[in-house]
Amino acid sequence: MTAFLLPTQPVTSLDAYLATDTGGLGVEAAQRLGPKGTIDAVAASGLRGRGGGGFPTGRKWAGIAGQQGMRHYLVCNGAEGEPGTFKDRALLRANPYAVVEGLIIAAFAIGAEEAFICIKRSYERELAAVTRAVQDFQAAGICTDCTVNIVAGPDEYLFGEEKAMLEVIEGKPPLPRWFPPYEHGLFASGPQEGWEAGPRRGANQRPDQSNPTLVNNVETLANVPFILARGADWFRSMGTEHSPGTVVATVVGDVVAPDVGEVELGTPLHAVIDAVGSGLLAGRTVKAVFSGVANPVVTAADLSTPLSYEGFEAIGSAMGAAGFIVYDDTACMVEVAATFSKFLSVESCGQCPPCKLGTGAITAALDDIASGRGTAASIELIDHWIPEVADANRCFLPVEEQQMLGSILRTFPEDFESHLEGACPSRRRIAIPKLTDLENGVAYYDERQMRKRPDWTYDDIEGAATSS
Repeated sequence: MTAFLLPTQPVTSLDAYLATDTGGLGVEAAQRLGPKGTIDAVAASGLRGRGGGGFPTGRKWAGIAGQQGMRHYLVCNGAEGEPGTFKDRALLRANPYAVVEGLIIAAFAIGAEEAFICIKRSYERELAAVTRAVQDFQAAGICTDCTVNIVAGPDEYLFGEEKAMLEVIEGKPPLPRWFPPYEHGLFASGPQEGWEAGPRRGANQRPDQSNPTLVNNVETLANVPFILARGADWFRSMGTEHSPGTVVATVVGDVVAPDVGEVELGTPLHAVIDAVGSGLLAGRTVKAVFSGVANPVVTAADLSTPLSYEGFEAIGSAMGAAGFIVYDDTACMVEVAATFSKFLSVESCGQCPPCKLGTGAITAALDDIASGRGTAASIELIDHWIPEVADANRCFLPVEEQQMLGSILRTFPEDFESHLEGACPSRRRIAIPKLTDLENGVAYYDERQMRKRPDWTYDDIEGAATSS
């Protein structure tokens, strides 16, 4: 398999991109095929969304394009904030031109009036790269039919949630709406329960318009030019029947050299850990692998699981955004659970009381257990909140708490028992692997995250990063 998403050398100019064997050919193919033909080609490729959900991309595009008589918008989600994940930033650094060409093709296919590229304002290198790429396309006359806006957003985890992202584009905090973008999109004026109308976009907008909006991840859009240029059969020649193509995987944690790498879907998880993260330290064995903080734990017994949506589903987990956090046999799962739960509790927006109260109560109980103050009542409190925490949820965050934490409790009861008996199996400090950078085999974690309060303020104003 030849990697195509991550070139060996970064593409830093439009001329260099157009000099490749596919640069610009995707747009040409889309114009030749027309909007419907372009959507059909993407659907035939089997491309699935790389943001974590894995929804069929062609079907998603067709659903937006099929809603006639309304304005359509397009959003590229580059607000990568899932712990253990760095793929979108790696793509934007390596080849922002493929991402922008994919954006142009998608906008053409669904008839978008405007497109928005959303990236956290702290990602300065990525913002500069994608801004340069958009400007180069515009100067060359390739990006003329659709206005492209670049949105530098907040550092909050929920900025990456697609409904909250629409709020940020409209100038509001990242608080998820009730309705998904394909039902109730950008600058919508139609009344909906639990939502406040914003200013209309354009003088001719009707007062009941919902403006269906397509939201695609950076990696999803980066695949599109190659599919259009090389064909659906080429794309399906890689990967599995239900998960074709490649994926950009991140491997961090207890590995020799944390890194990002492009691998063919269907590759066994243990091979991905070895190829991308250079394996574990000598004498160590895998205890647990997490796909971000959103999915159930994968144990050493399942390291042969193929990296695919169906492969991870078969073991009761999910591939997510292919950002893998590896812990070896020296890690205590109580410490991991407490750290992950605190991240989700702090990042919860508070619009759904069971989520904010539940994740907070669970985190407090886990902190008690981790520090040796826990009792059987601490476990009872956690057991009480896990089924309740996602009641009436607007977003997936409390479900992440349920799935991730529930799986740790089921899989590693001995670690919790040891703590309740006063003996931790490991005194290692576990940092939340929220990446600020990943270069030369070193992962830099956002140390400031551990000082973040539930109201999204910080204990101090000075930030720092720690490497792993």
